[in-house]
Amino acid sequence: MIQPVPFLAAAAMAMTMTACAGQAAPVQAVPIQATAAAVAAPEIPDTPAGRQVRWLLDAIARPPIPESELKEHFADAFLQSIPADQLNQTLTAFTGMRLQELTGSESTKLTAVVEAAGALFDLSLTTDGAGLVDGLLFRPHVTPAPNDWAELDQRLSTLAPQAGFIAAEVTKDGTCRPVHTVAPDAARPLGSMFKLYVLGAVAERVASGAFRWDTQLTITPELRSLGSGELQNRPDNSKVAVLEAAKLMISISDNTAADLLIHKAGRKNVERTARAWGARDKRDTPFLTTREMFVLKGADYPRHAKKYLSLETAGRRTYLDKVVAKVPLSGITAWTAPRELDTIEWYASPAQVCQAFARLSKLPDKRVGEAMSINDAGLALDKAEWPSVWFKGGSEPGVSDLGFLARTADGRSFVVTTLASDPGTPFDAGRTASEQLGLTRGAFTLVKGS
Repeated sequence: MIQPVPFLAAAAMAMTMTACAGQAAPVQAVPIQATAAAVAAPEIPDTPAGRQVRWLLDAIARPPIPESELKEHFADAFLQSIPADQLNQTLTAFTGMRLQELTGSESTKLTAVVEAAGALFDLSLTTDGAGLVDGLLFRPHVTPAPNDWAELDQRLSTLAPQAGFIAAEVTKDGTCRPVHTVAPDAARPLGSMFKLYVLGAVAERVASGAFRWDTQLTITPELRSLGSGELQNRPDNSKVAVLEAAKLMISISDNTAADLLIHKAGRKNVERTARAWGARDKRDTPFLTTREMFVLKGADYPRHAKKYLSLETAGRRTYLDKVVAKVPLSGITAWTAPRELDTIEWYASPAQVCQAFARLSKLPDKRVGEAMSINDAGLALDKAEWPSVWFKGGSEPGVSDLGFLARTADGRSFVVTTLASDPGTPFDAGRTASEQLGLTRGAFTLVKGS
């Protein structure tokens, strides 16, 4: 879900639903910060399906929709499969939904591209003989896959003024064998993709016996963050296990979970893991928590940012501990334009991100894979060909990053990562993510055949 403060995750799950054939199915999506330009809504046809889409666009803006009203528009079989409370809970994720493009229209079926919370979705709605909704499906919108590497490169060049890309096979010894790259060694801002290194540090600390996956963490005011996630909404002194925090940090990019885990593993241990895994950019030291980044960019800006950047590493550590830590969350103001992308962020190149995925994949602890495989960001690769997909992305205004590791049915592993940034203009986030997903889907097909 989109939060008032620009958040660091490229992927947070939103539940979508289908009641076709009486089955309910969750689909994962990639909402990022909403910066879409206004688009004139297309005319909705006066058909049974069109009338229900017109009603849905109105009703979804005023949740919760009364059960009596839902019964007037949904078939009984649909509401038996997905009761009114569950339907309302799901539709809440699409509050403010706007129609972007009609892609198909028949009397009893309408398909369209819609925008909600900064993400694009393919909507499919069908009606029965009485004109009631008997099928409703939202899926993340993905642009067509490129046919070859040349097309991928051309589309990547129009995606962002600064873009890096890698498609590589992970070898048996845990290294990345590049198949196709664009600026693979240029370090770029990661957004929430930095959480790969946090998960790695946590797994290494668990392996060393420093703590366990079931060790309880305490949510205290000084460790509470903003943006994506759910832990920030739990009461002070609530407990959460390391494993639950790790899963939330990766699957819905929970920022409070990330900060709790950095605190538990130790900032310097996370820095050591990042360096050992190839990310050696000096700007990553000190390794910021999400709360610290929010303060530096969003509290009395640019005073804290300027002071922090004027200091050497030791001074920066002291400033974070003595000054930044004391700034209340209420003192942070959202920013919607790119800010300090080259100076206050987390940094790695596409090749280094590939190495992070590779190192995580070689860790023997199965809980790493549990966390990494919860959310595929709507990539939806063919499960018969790609039975396991890992995802982590990252975003803030001017940053849109997507990274995936997928394993084939015969046990080969490939990584595809796109790092896109624009220090001058925020992305139209929904369209950018849809294009990145399309490029990624095509890249996995191309790299598998290499």
